[in-house]
Amino acid sequence: MNYYVCETCGVQYEKSIVEPSECKICTEERQYVSVNGQKWTTLDELVASSQYKNKITFEEDGLHSIKTVPTFGIGQTAYLVQHSHFNLLWDCITYIDTETITTIKELGGINAIALSHPHYYSSQVEWAEAFDAPIYIHEDDKEWVTRPSEHIVFWSGEELILEEGIVLHRVGGHFKGATVLEWQNNKKEGVLFVGDIIRVVADRKWVTFMYSYPNFIPLPTNIVKRIASQIDSLNFGKLFDAFHRVIEKDAKERVQISATRYIEALENKLFET
Repeated sequence: MNYYVCETCGVQYEKSIVEPSECKICTEERQYVSVNGQKWTTLDELVASSQYKNKITFEEDGLHSIKTVPTFGIGQTAYLVQHSHFNLLWDCITYIDTETITTIKELGGINAIALSHPHYYSSQVEWAEAFDAPIYIHEDDKEWVTRPSEHIVFWSGEELILEEGIVLHRVGGHFKGATVLEWQNNKKEGVLFVGDIIRVVADRKWVTFMYSYPNFIPLPTNIVKRIASQIDSLNFGKLFDAFHRVIEKDAKERVQISATRYIEALENKLFET
């Protein structure tokens, strides 16, 4: 019996004797099956290969990024937010080993895990068991959980306060339950973590919004307008996305300007006819 992991997206499945017939995350139109076909591995195999390690990097006071090198699966970054004796793991990565666990425990451990959307569920249960932490997932994305666990807490509504200054907001779009994290880090303006519900583009002064990034399916303008309106009510000056792209200042303004540009493009207002 193994907890199989999809090599394309890095999401771990519940225990089975044989490999699953398909990955429901990858066969859905927001993701994809590798051109080389569906392939599976296990976390034990990844650790035993000695090919991977997690790079844990200090970003600023109270914040570390966690990234697997070389890249595995989608290649996203997780973030450890250290807030007033409450440590939150934002989003998840597949690879976890004893070195990672030891380092994070030295940083105070993990009190809770929160996910932006199903593409980053990864081996979230392994992380939860290693640190005896609850996993917060919006109930609108319940159907995408591939490994059930008593650690998972399905929350509802548009907002969940985990601790004062640590707030989850459901904004939808990329997935129905898509969530962002607002962190008030004892500075005038806080930090927003967005996964790729909002994604920072090559020019770090802009962001974009998509239903599917690998398949280039945009979101309709009415949804982007709603997301922008919700984001405008939050307090942040800095923004981190899932691929370690950062808008260092004026991030709230840049999201609004980007949303306007996106909407104008889809409404054919940016182009000469």
